[in-house]
Amino acid sequence: MKLQATAALALLLFLLLAPPALRVSMAGSGFCDGKCTTRCSKASRHDDCLKYCGICCAACGCVPSGTAGHKDECPCYRDMTTGHGNRTRPKCP
Repeated sequence: MKLQATAALALLLFLLLAPPALRVSMAGSGFCDGKCTTRCSKASRHDDCLKYCGICCAACGCVPSGTAGHKDECPCYRDMTTGHGNRTRPKCP
């Protein structure tokens, strides 16, 4: 479990530090795009929501259903942090 969390954190840091073009191509899967479009449809900061949702989806392979809540459907997504113990922004919707 600790190895999985470490690997997810390493991937998240890589994605956050990667050039924007690389981030878009990696997070731009049809699965993540569709799930994040739904997840972020009511977000006030739509572009930020899509960006961080895509990063979390790429690392976890899942996105909770609906526009908010339901985070227990995807524990990796729910537990994603910035590396400083804070939840990712915007808390991986």
